[in-house]
Amino acid sequence: MTNQMNNPAVQVDGMLKSFGATVALDGVSFSIAPGSVHALLGENGAGKSTMVKLLSGLIRPTEGSVKIFGEHAALDTPRSAHKLGIQTAFQEMTLVGDLSVLDNMLLPYAPMGMSGLIRRRAAREDVRRHIAELGFSVDLDAEVSSLELSVRQKIEIARAVYRKPRILLLDEPTSTLAGRDVDWLGEIIARLKAEGTTIVFITHRMREVRAFCDTLTILRNGCHIVTTPVADITDSEVIEKIIGRSIEQTFPPKPDSAQAFGAPVLGVRDLKIGRKLDGVSFDLRKGEILGVAGLQGMGQQDLFLACFGMGEVLRGDVLVDNRKVWLSSPADAIRPNMAIGLVPEDRKSEGLFLKLSGRQNATLPVVSRFTRMGLIDEKAEREAVEEAFATVEVDRRAMWTRAGAFSGGNQQKIAIAKWLVAQSRILLLFDPTRGIDVGTKHEIYVMMRKYVEAGGSILFHSTEIPELVHQCDRVLVLYDGQVAVELEGDAITEPAIMRPALGHGHFAGEVPA
Repeated sequence: MTNQMNNPAVQVDGMLKSFGATVALDGVSFSIAPGSVHALLGENGAGKSTMVKLLSGLIRPTEGSVKIFGEHAALDTPRSAHKLGIQTAFQEMTLVGDLSVLDNMLLPYAPMGMSGLIRRRAAREDVRRHIAELGFSVDLDAEVSSLELSVRQKIEIARAVYRKPRILLLDEPTSTLAGRDVDWLGEIIARLKAEGTTIVFITHRMREVRAFCDTLTILRNGCHIVTTPVADITDSEVIEKIIGRSIEQTFPPKPDSAQAFGAPVLGVRDLKIGRKLDGVSFDLRKGEILGVAGLQGMGQQDLFLACFGMGEVLRGDVLVDNRKVWLSSPADAIRPNMAIGLVPEDRKSEGLFLKLSGRQNATLPVVSRFTRMGLIDEKAEREAVEEAFATVEVDRRAMWTRAGAFSGGNQQKIAIAKWLVAQSRILLLFDPTRGIDVGTKHEIYVMMRKYVEAGGSILFHSTEIPELVHQCDRVLVLYDGQVAVELEGDAITEPAIMRPALGHGHFAGEVPA
């Protein structure tokens, strides 16, 4: 047998994959050393997901070949990839929502006894031990659909690791993780690497590439641009090679700190929602980007849902234009006198209907505005959508193409454009750049600043602290369901956000330096 350790763990040669007239990969070649952590970088639509699907056996190449530890590999089904020791944890998770955590962990290789029945008791103990060794806990009998997105992502990762892969593909695993959960994944990666596992890490976050990865490959427009050790390339060089141009400034400039914002347009007073958020008060002013920071599970999601009529308010008030309002459903929030729009955490399951076109998605919340005598005025609808799509710079094919056919970046642009069509004056943006490439992030940052300059207001949560620092006019830091500190202007720094987010000094009302 070929000496595996003298060969690359993965060697891709001349990989071409086309879908009709669309070329997703165009003669890509690169290799990955055994036992290394290798980053695969590129914009949405650059070919990363296609490469992952090819290596996972989900699709077949049009041309080209793959060698696994020096041996030619026919990766024509997921099972063939599994037999070669390749496992994948996907960003668009493959868990079955109606099944329990345990059943998902065992699919499709549950241990069978002599009788042909699953050895469930032994399997339960084995899975329980595995999850405990990974350093997190979850109810094995819980239905997966009832769990938070970050927990579902951790289960997806845990299942891939449970199958003891030789090669582990992590497809944007941190897009739903933040803070301690990212550190948790870093510890797993370090342990697997020490055991000799080869890891392919797809991400848009350079901080994680620096922390976890040895080498990287950059794809652009389906072509291989460079493969290099991480230490031999700067962040600015990475960005330039990913997007094919330099970004002079990733974030648009903030307005003068002395600028006076308008009157409050959205506020809450002593708000208590669910089990997490308790006693929050603030005002969002016209023309302002107000950031909401906090580690996972500090009540930020409950806050956003309540402001959109989707949370059960146990105490306190929601105010629009300094008037108490009762938002019993999203239908109340999107009424013209409220004009509130929400871009939710998970665009695919909560923000879009993937089988409908971008245009249909964009007008769905307010389709009645384009209806005359039971018929849609297609000319008025088209003009409104074209204007919104031009503002967010979404691919014009979205006018007639189903949303699910687009990359994550274009899908997010459609989810935002929907609220521009609705003429929302208040945008609730919940982690809107999650899983988005650096070029599209820049476009979203510019759109946000233009939106507030035109008189809109944004409540903005992000799991990426630099976004809050550079985009926001003020930042509220949540800890244990309450506002631990409010920061404004030059006081908004990463340390000033992270200290109260971790619970340091919040009880004394201390403002971090």
